[in-house]
Amino acid sequence: MEEEKKKKRRRKKEEVVKEEISEVFEVEKDGKEKIIETHTVEKTEEKPVSETQIKKENKVFKGIIITMVGFLLIFLVVYFIITSMAKFEVDGVKFKMIKEGELILYQTSIPVFIGEEKTEADYNFYLRTDPRTLEEKVPTQGEVVFRKNLVLDVTTEDLFCEGDWTIAVANTQNLYTLLGFNISVKDKKKKYQPEDEYMFITINKGNRTEIRANNESAYEININNCEVLPAFEKLMLETFVKYQEVN
Repeated sequence: MEEEKKKKRRRKKEEVVKEEISEVFEVEKDGKEKIIETHTVEKTEEKPVSETQIKKENKVFKGIIITMVGFLLIFLVVYFIITSMAKFEVDGVKFKMIKEGELILYQTSIPVFIGEEKTEADYNFYLRTDPRTLEEKVPTQGEVVFRKNLVLDVTTEDLFCEGDWTIAVANTQNLYTLLGFNISVKDKKKKYQPEDEYMFITINKGNRTEIRANNESAYEININNCEVLPAFEKLMLETFVKYQEVN
């Protein structure tokens, strides 16, 4: 033990390092140039690191690690909150918020059967109106009962609003076609029998955007201020909810 203590004391002693420095001078004497070279030895002392210094450095290092871990935890919490906000449910229908450039879309999917072999697959639909706001924006008066034959009656051309009409009708038609509905535009000369197999939707320009049930087979979609997309997307949402309940 005594020998080990002596070794430790020797290691604690200051170490002396010799460093040789050479310098070359060019001088002139009696009209002649002469080169003088000098050599000096400098002693530099390297002091051992004290325990206080080590503790101080360890404290700084621990502080850096704690700060980095703190930032990582904050990032993970913010990421979790943002991710959670991007996914939500409306009446049992799951939606995910997706950003496409400056456009925000609300994606949901339903299982459908595609092709002659009736292969089951999830088909994605994208709404442009936040589904959480559709109940307030487009109230529904009465219950919507869906039937396999859907007949549309458009009463005015004032609803062809800068392309929104095309998007709304295309999305709605795509949905009902995939679900096996037969969609057509109303022919006033045709008699639709039996009537209980048809769902008639009259699309009007109105003072308020809403869906109104006149009876179990006749409905009105009244559209105000070119709110075509919210109106049709509310009908699609009603369809998603019913489909979810059935399946």
